Amino acid sequence: MQHYGLALGCGVWLGLVACVSCEGGDLTPGAAATSPDGRIRVEVSLNKGEKGTGLPEYSVSFRGRPVVLKSRLGVDFVEGPGLGEDSAIEGVRTRIIKESYVQRPGKRSRVVDHCEEVVVAFRERGAPRWRWEVVVRAYDDGVGLRYRVPGQEGRKGLEIAGERTRIRLPVESVAYALPLNGFTSSHEARYQKKAVAEIPQDWLLGLPLLTEIPGTGWLALAEANLTDYAGMYLARDPKGGAALAARLSPRPGEPKVAVRAELPHDSPWRVFMVADKVERLVESDLVLNLNAPCALTDTSWIRPGKTTFPWWNGFYEEKVSFPMGLNTETAKYYIDFCAEAGIPYHSLDGKGDTAWYGGPIVPYEGADITHGVAGLDLREVLRYAATKGVRIRLWMNWKAAEAHMDRAFPLYREWGVEGVMLDFMDRDDQVMVKFLRRALETAAANRLTITLHGVSAPTGLERTYPNLLNHEGVMNLEYDKWDKQGVTPDYEVTVPFTRMLAGPLDFHQGSLRGVPMEEFRPRNEAPLVIGTPCRMLASYVVLQNHLPMVADYPSAYRGNPALPILAAIPATWDDTRCLAGRVGEFVIIARRNGAEWWVGAMGGRESREVEIPLGFLGPGRFKAELYRDDLKAAGRLGRREENVGAGDVVRATLAAAGGVLVRLSPAKDAPGAAGR
Repeated sequence: MQHYGLALGCGVWLGLVACVSCEGGDLTPGAAATSPDGRIRVEVSLNKGEKGTGLPEYSVSFRGRPVVLKSRLGVDFVEGPGLGEDSAIEGVRTRIIKESYVQRPGKRSRVVDHCEEVVVAFRERGAPRWRWEVVVRAYDDGVGLRYRVPGQEGRKGLEIAGERTRIRLPVESVAYALPLNGFTSSHEARYQKKAVAEIPQDWLLGLPLLTEIPGTGWLALAEANLTDYAGMYLARDPKGGAALAARLSPRPGEPKVAVRAELPHDSPWRVFMVADKVERLVESDLVLNLNAPCALTDTSWIRPGKTTFPWWNGFYEEKVSFPMGLNTETAKYYIDFCAEAGIPYHSLDGKGDTAWYGGPIVPYEGADITHGVAGLDLREVLRYAATKGVRIRLWMNWKAAEAHMDRAFPLYREWGVEGVMLDFMDRDDQVMVKFLRRALETAAANRLTITLHGVSAPTGLERTYPNLLNHEGVMNLEYDKWDKQGVTPDYEVTVPFTRMLAGPLDFHQGSLRGVPMEEFRPRNEAPLVIGTPCRMLASYVVLQNHLPMVADYPSAYRGNPALPILAAIPATWDDTRCLAGRVGEFVIIARRNGAEWWVGAMGGRESREVEIPLGFLGPGRFKAELYRDDLKAAGRLGRREENVGAGDVVRATLAAAGGVLVRLSPAKDAPGAAGR
């Protein structure tokens, strides 16, 4: 074995290891990658099967303890032998990746990408002797694993039926699982806590999947860089035990085909986020790091911010002289509110069953997305918004974008539209994945941002296309319009440790008219939410959301002391720390924007005392503006100021379904006493 080191510019150092193994001989050779801090190790090896065949496997360990036991690797083709049936290792290549990049919008603006990568080259020993590779990377926060099929002599492409990827977990592992009804899904369901070995075998599980391994730590399973491939799901391995098997979303109308592609071809990364504490998973950049670098030469036009969204409140309003709905008067009314409140964007969407561009919301029936319905003058709305310093976003059924975006998106740029929301995809098969990539590219070429609703969880594509501001892929506060149970406090403090691990999420935030759980009733117009106003404010910090909604009606905000606070909370961050939390019970997250830190704390069904350690602060003193639940104060919002530093701890009480928000600003002479 020979080792070669190569120093490159831009802070990148690559280490190359060349190794040639004996084809057709010993089946035990393998390779391993180790994280920079030495705590995480991923191994790829061959297991001699019952018939003497070489079966590729991998395993992951954390601080010397297994988090993924030896598990099968391989790919099934639609026809003929697949990959991993009888393999030999032909070679191993190793390199060190060490670099950093700017990510805006994001949970931190400077991301470090540091890992060891190992590429294991396989050759199938049986005809047609496919060549293929398994690529693994070991980071301090987890592992990435992907398949790579290089060009093959005499072959132009491949057809994949599924993967043989298995994930064998320690038997004591417990999962926070998201069971779905099938591959066609908006991924909007409630999480269920179950021992992995007891998950029903007919459950199809969405990603990310959070698991706790008692005595070892936490493992979250996800995918990254979903490009020209089928989305991955998990199901319990039919062989039993605490083992999971990959399932790929089939192509529309082709239930036996998941991927049809030209060679060479890479799978997405199978992601294993690993930490000793669940809080560290929230801070992970692993999904982003496993994506391609930014494809845009100029991102200065991408400006995260809040938007109004009247669909959520049912176009409700009090004491107006015109009918609220899809008309120019309503749009101008919201634009005026945005201008006075400091909300940068207003969204045109749909009312009832009608889209703003005409025709039903679902199904799309061909309406032109460059014109509004009768009574809604799109060009006049855009003109008026420009005079007020407000920009317009446009919701649309994804099929409307598919039909018209090549013509409409250039017009939107010319007219000053800020961005679009695509909805009702409810799929992540290969065909849909390719469409969404094309939509992002077309939008970026026309300086439009995109939000995706009715979609699965993100896979880090916002690194490559930072004009992708948000995904939905989560049950959120829109369910308070119709669900009898509503979005409960314990569910809300589960989401940061599950769905949010994959990336940004939209949650239909904004209502300050929260009620206790026992008083909640669903309704379509002016919906209620469960919890306190301070809880809603805290959610703008807790949830990574680069296009947060201000989803209630204007008169619900006017005169409310919480509105200027809500408007001031940033929508992108320079750093993120998860200070404390327990899944389903509470969460405390600190995020920095420039010189200021914001801290959000959200609790569950019961009241609790919380301590917020301020060790993340830099040197000097800070003015801490603490907003807390005070059910007797105006707006049910209490406020106090403290003079604090990095060695201090802020203490506060969370009401039942309550929250705390802290704004920390550098100050030489901050008023108030520490009060600790």
